[in-house]
Amino acid sequence: MHEGSSPNSVRATSKSIVLPSPSHGTGQTFGYFGLLTLFIYLATPAGLLVDIQTSYMLKNQLHAGATAIANFRLLTAVPVYLAFVAGLVRDQWNPLGLRDRGYFLMFGPAAAVVFVVLALSPLSYAGLLAGMLLVMILSRFSFAAYQGLMALVGQERLMSGRLSVVWQVVASCPVILGAFASGYVSDHLKPTSTFVLVALFSVCIGLLGLLKPRAVFSHAYDKPPAAKADFGGSVRRLVRHRAIYPVMFIWLLWNFAPGGNTPLQFYLTNELHASDAAYSYFNGIFALTSVPAFLLYGFLCKRVPIRKLMWWGAIIAVPQWVPLAFVHDARQALWLAAPIGFLGGVATAAYYDLAMRSCPPGLQGTMMMLVEAVLVLSARGGDVLGTRIYYSSPAHGFLNCVVATTAAYAAILPLLLLVPREVSATADGQANPVIDAQALHGFPMVPRDDSV
Repeated sequence: MHEGSSPNSVRATSKSIVLPSPSHGTGQTFGYFGLLTLFIYLATPAGLLVDIQTSYMLKNQLHAGATAIANFRLLTAVPVYLAFVAGLVRDQWNPLGLRDRGYFLMFGPAAAVVFVVLALSPLSYAGLLAGMLLVMILSRFSFAAYQGLMALVGQERLMSGRLSVVWQVVASCPVILGAFASGYVSDHLKPTSTFVLVALFSVCIGLLGLLKPRAVFSHAYDKPPAAKADFGGSVRRLVRHRAIYPVMFIWLLWNFAPGGNTPLQFYLTNELHASDAAYSYFNGIFALTSVPAFLLYGFLCKRVPIRKLMWWGAIIAVPQWVPLAFVHDARQALWLAAPIGFLGGVATAAYYDLAMRSCPPGLQGTMMMLVEAVLVLSARGGDVLGTRIYYSSPAHGFLNCVVATTAAYAAILPLLLLVPREVSATADGQANPVIDAQALHGFPMVPRDDSV
C-alpha cells in the first residue's frame, strides 16, 4: 500500500514553531480535564443516568412502548443534532471575558435550575419532553466549551491520544455508576430524585469555571491552533478542511447500532425474561470492560502511529455484537457484555483521538460538536431503525439487528483509507511538521475581540 508523504519528509518552517514540552504540567492537565469530564458526563441529559431513568418513567409510569421510547429519545436529541451551532458560538463568542470558563459559569447553573423544575413538576409526557429539550439546549454550550478546549489543548501539546483516554476512562465512570445505580433507584427511589442529583452535578460544572490551571490556560488561546477567523471565514475554513469528512462518516457508522439500545432493552426484558435492571447492568459491564481497552490505547498511542491503531481497533470491533445473537438467557448476555465492551474500546479511543487531530484551527468547538451531533443522530436513528427491525420478525428480530450493526462496522474499514496521511501518520507526542506549517501559515492569527 502506498504510504504517501511522511510528515518528516515535508520541510516546514520549524524554526518559527515552538513545540510544547510534553511533560510540563501533564498531571495538572489530566486532573483538570478529568474533573471536568466527570461532572459534564454526570450532568448531561444525554447520559446513561438520565436516559435510563427517563426510559423507566416512560415505560413503567407512562406506559409507553418501545417505539414511543425510541421516538422520545430521537426528539429530545434534536438540540444535539444542531450542536454545531453551540460549537460555532463557542469559537466566536467570549462570555464574561473568560472564554471557555465563561460557558461553564453561565450554562452549568442554568441547566441545574431546569433539572430542579423537572424534579418538582408532576410527571407527564409533555412536561418531560419540554424539560429535557430545554436542558439539552443549555448543556450543549457547556459541552462545546469543554470539548473545544480539550481538542485545542490536545493539538497544542501533542497529547490528543492521551486526552482521548482520559476523556473515555473518566466518562465511563458516570456510565458505570448510572448503569448500576439506576437499577436500584428504579426499584427503591422516586425517579424524579435523579433530576435533583444531576442538578447538583450541573452546579459543579459552574464551580469548575472558577478554576484556571496554568498548564491548561496559559497562552492556550494565543497559539496557531487557536487562530480565529470571522464568521464567514470560519465557515469557509470548516468546509474546505478535508480532514473532517472521514471522521464524520466513521462516527456515523460507529455509533449506528440498531441492536444496542431500545431493542436490547426489550430483548433482555421481554424475550429473555430479565428484570429492568438487567439492561442497566449490561451497560455498566460494557462500560467497565471498555476501560482496560482505553488504557491499552493510552499505552500504545505514544509508541504507535494512530493510523495503525485505528486499523487494529476497527478490525477487532467488526464482530463485536455477534455473540449476543446466540444467547438463551439474561445471565449469558451479561457475561458477554464484558468481551463486547473490550472489543470496541481501542476503536472508540482512536476515533476520538482522530477527531481532535482533525479540528481546523480556531474551530475546535465547532468540529467536536459536529462529531457529537453525528454521534447522537446516528445512535438515535439506529435506535428507531433497530426498533422497526426488531418488531419486523418475531423469531429473528434481534438477530437482524445484530447483522445490521455488524455491517455498519465493516463499512468503516474502507473509510480509514480516506483519512489524510498528515493527520494520522504520527504517534501521540510526536511533532508533525505538516500540521504545524498549516497552522502557522495556512491559518494566520487575527486579533480576538474579547468584548464580543
